Amino acid sequence: MNDQILLVEEKEGVAVLTLNRPEVMNSFNFALLHALEEQIEALQFKAGIRVVIITGSGQKAFCAGADLKERTTMNETQVKDFIFTIRNLFTAIESLNKPVIAAVNGIALGGGTELALACDIRIAAANATMGLTETRLAIIPGAGGTQRLPRLVGRGKAKELIFTGRRVDAHEALQIGLVNQVCEPEALMDACREMAAMICETGPIAIEQAKYAINYGLETDLHTGLDIESKAYWVTVPTEDRLEGLAAFQEKRKPVYKGK
Repeated sequence: MNDQILLVEEKEGVAVLTLNRPEVMNSFNFALLHALEEQIEALQFKAGIRVVIITGSGQKAFCAGADLKERTTMNETQVKDFIFTIRNLFTAIESLNKPVIAAVNGIALGGGTELALACDIRIAAANATMGLTETRLAIIPGAGGTQRLPRLVGRGKAKELIFTGRRVDAHEALQIGLVNQVCEPEALMDACREMAAMICETGPIAIEQAKYAINYGLETDLHTGLDIESKAYWVTVPTEDRLEGLAAFQEKRKPVYKGK
């Protein structure tokens, strides 16, 4: 892995992954995709990491999508390989067994917005711009955008944004539910770390099961979703953490969860 392409910081239960190609607005080439893929796979098994934050290097861009200069050098087979790789990477981020926060620190277009959509929570700087702009290049979103955007903002609004390729600013993104929170650029990482810290106070197994129940339950009918929730709940019942939570409540102290 090229450490200069993806910066990694692990501290106090939080891993911060920073896309580090600011000279091309942190756009994705194959090298960056593989570096991020390697880290996501490793984080799956790091019990000491409770939350992941993904952001971009610099003040200008979160991620401008695919590196179009690299794209122009690819043949059709290579383009398909790229799309297959980025789609599977974003699915891995979405299904990671711990929460992922997108710190959208600037421009997030095409695959950049799709990366944010694959995260669990999106916090945007006030100067951020988002959009699925692929139709303006005579293609469509290929890393999950046509599926995740309508599930988040509704079918009609998603069609409007994808059909027009229109960009939205941070405040419109908040209004339509594309992001959870907007803050000043200089406060973005503090806001993300504050939310991460709140999550770190909760039970690790409970968070993993809650994410599982939400992600998979939403893809089914209500009856099946409730069954998924029940099965996820049963996983938490025999844990030491559940007993610790009850004990801490009775003793009026903060619980100390161990993920057991």
